[in-house]
Amino acid sequence: MAGQTSSEESLEHRAEVPDSLSGKRLDQALAALFPDFSRSRLKAWILAGRVTVDGLERRPRDPVHGGEQVLLRAEPETRTQAAPEPIPLNVLFEDDTLLIIDKPAGLVVHPGAGNPGGTLQNALLHHRPELRNVPRAGIVHRLDKDTTGLMVVAGTETAHATLVKAMEAREVRREYEAVCLGVLTAGGTVDASIGRHPVDRLRMAVRDTGKTARTHYRVMDRYRGHTRVLCRLDTGRTHQIRVHMAHIRHPLVGDPVYGGRLAIPRGATPELGDTLRRFRRQALHARRLSLAHPGSGEEMCWEAPLAVDLAALIRVLEADRAAAVADRP
Repeated sequence: MAGQTSSEESLEHRAEVPDSLSGKRLDQALAALFPDFSRSRLKAWILAGRVTVDGLERRPRDPVHGGEQVLLRAEPETRTQAAPEPIPLNVLFEDDTLLIIDKPAGLVVHPGAGNPGGTLQNALLHHRPELRNVPRAGIVHRLDKDTTGLMVVAGTETAHATLVKAMEAREVRREYEAVCLGVLTAGGTVDASIGRHPVDRLRMAVRDTGKTARTHYRVMDRYRGHTRVLCRLDTGRTHQIRVHMAHIRHPLVGDPVYGGRLAIPRGATPELGDTLRRFRRQALHARRLSLAHPGSGEEMCWEAPLAVDLAALIRVLEADRAAAVADRP
């Protein structure tokens, strides 16, 4: 049975390992004993010496046998210091434990060196002040500044831990829509590890020493020089879709980091040429999200319509294709 006592610097959790966990790794056993914490946090605490088993520090991979006394000195999560700001939010769903946000292009998720304010986190703290007591103001994952679409926000600390664990277990299903350069003949899977670029530290790159990353993509529509694709993630690495699509030489339209030079199809309509020149962000949208509600366990799903600029780009691509067909002898 697990219990806890408070202290100024940490919250102590004690438990006895049941026989049913005999043979499990210590980090796996802790995940079962203390489900309010994510596996990544538990592993970090083991490595930091904040976990003892029968009074001794152990490694994450060390097995347990049942009957051991475990002491976990949990490190309190740093609460956000960001200031509330009255930034409009498009909230698609909200209850006590969960919020689903449709993020616009141009909105940074977390404050940082170059963005001390004006972020989604600032907006959330204004919309719901009690989120100051939830790690990262409830934000469970991130989207790049100029990627639009669905994001998950937890309303309580318990919901945050539950959703982080669901993300780690790949139980939160996310689909993205994108427009890439070139005409793809079929869908496929990119299975290539991603890590920090060895020279440009602001970029990510496919690297053998990176973290496992897998993106599935399928063709939604083809145009004369572009393809509309649906992407599904097995992992959630930084810039994953952008890096993977560039890796197979079909970078996203407008991507300022991985997109390369502007490419306008030969014989493009003037409208398409103008639209491509003006499209200055990656053509990427988080369109569908499904998960088990962290409170009720009910399976839920949301969809977000395309942003205005991306929808306009697709209409112009369709019109260019139609014009080319009409011009054929």
